[in-house]
Amino acid sequence: MNIAIDGPAGAGKSTIAKLVAKNLGSIYVDTGAMYRAMALFMIKNNVDSGDIEAIEKTCENADISIVYEDGAQHVILNGEDVTPFLRTEEVGNMASVSSANQCVRTKLVALQQKLAKTTSVVMDGRDIGTVVLPDAECKIYLTASTHTRALRRYKELLEKADGDKSKVAALEEIEKDIADRDYRDMHREHSPLMQAKDAHLVDSSDMTIDEVVREIMRIAKK
Repeated sequence: MNIAIDGPAGAGKSTIAKLVAKNLGSIYVDTGAMYRAMALFMIKNNVDSGDIEAIEKTCENADISIVYEDGAQHVILNGEDVTPFLRTEEVGNMASVSSANQCVRTKLVALQQKLAKTTSVVMDGRDIGTVVLPDAECKIYLTASTHTRALRRYKELLEKADGDKSKVAALEEIEKDIADRDYRDMHREHSPLMQAKDAHLVDSSDMTIDEVVREIMRIAKK
């Protein structure tokens, strides 16, 4: 069984998808990490986010794959494990732009679909239920309020900075950045973020992680 989990940035898709996959004994495929790896490749090659021609040309030279070691997912970019470098704000913002490019999407979607044909997967992203796995047996649209998502991100960054607020952007700035990314994701020309018609809406604003996992498991077992 394939489960597609879509939703905006900061909704907790990756965390939830990993737990659901573990509970079901399925393979977790972090599509966002694949797009972030492509974005990292753009940054490494000094590609401007507004240069569409450069993005399309550069993506042709990116070889991105996913491997599992001791149950942990590793993203490989041209032979290098880049997993530790994918969650920076710079990479996230570049990914929001480059992932809207059709050449980039075509290349990565083909790999994602191949994985789903050979094994049961839980896949999360922006267009899994609408484009990548339109025939998935279970589709979830996971969301949360902009403020809730910003607060989660702020706490995560603050923890990484050992509590030093001077090293973390203001909550208002993070919330604006998330709102801007939502707008870009929902209004991009190719595969915009939207809830599939047959997807179940799950709003995690006032839910714990365990509650969200239980709800998705309940839906998947219907």
